Amino acid sequence: MAKNITPLALASVLTSFMTLPLIGCVATSEPRYIIDSETYQAQGKSERIKTIVLHYTVSDNDRSIKTLTTGQVSSHYLILSNDDDKIYNLVPESERAWHAGNSGFAGRTILNDTSIGIEIVNAGIKPEYRDALRNSELEYRPYEHYVEFDELQIKKVAQLVQDLVKRYDISPKNIVGHSDIAPSRKIDPGAKFPWERLYVDYGIGAWYDEFDKQFFMHPDEFAAATIPEIKQAFRDYGYQINDSDEWDKASRDVVYAFQLHFRPQRPTGELDIETYAILKALNKKYAGRDDFY
Repeated sequence: MAKNITPLALASVLTSFMTLPLIGCVATSEPRYIIDSETYQAQGKSERIKTIVLHYTVSDNDRSIKTLTTGQVSSHYLILSNDDDKIYNLVPESERAWHAGNSGFAGRTILNDTSIGIEIVNAGIKPEYRDALRNSELEYRPYEHYVEFDELQIKKVAQLVQDLVKRYDISPKNIVGHSDIAPSRKIDPGAKFPWERLYVDYGIGAWYDEFDKQFFMHPDEFAAATIPEIKQAFRDYGYQINDSDEWDKASRDVVYAFQLHFRPQRPTGELDIETYAILKALNKKYAGRDDFY
């Protein structure tokens, strides 16, 4: 019978077979469903960004740019020491920047997931003091070892942080330095970063009230406070600190980080009555203002 099939008929049969799979695909394809983002909205939600972390680069402009754009570390924003009108956005805010490392604050860890990182070009430690800890009996760097920030850099930081706080509703307590979230690894942005000025002049971050500080500076109360109680007060504010019954090196690192932020003129790593009073004053002012969700 094959001898009786004309070339035209054979072509027609082959065409029919070739179109069968296509017809089958069309017939069995699933409909596309609509994503409806309007009809129902959940109330149990909050912004993903919870923390702003401030750093210094320990480098100049060129090396800071290279490190933060070509290496394995990054930040969302970079503020150079140039006299220009720019704040450089290196990583979209919707993406993770690799700036925080092993860190924790206010009940959160892996802070790269929930933070915005801001790097500020600054040498960190003055050249004449860079080997001071190695060549002396000093355990922690004093105020004079650190490098000042440029006035224009502070103004840029203020504008940027004000905008971020407004957009993400970030708690004052969660505007922190790298040293606050990684006290045994980092000391930036250092003792000369003007936390108090940012609070007073721009309404940025947390700061204690002097009246409350003086209220808590009672020698008897300080002497009666136990180490576990004081460490719990650090945890209440947000710091990660161990639960040992001594002021070991890791615990003193937390004290030093706290002092860099809130008593920068005399950062010693030793828990004295003024440090204790500042901690108590901060907890009084900001009690109940955590955002753990």
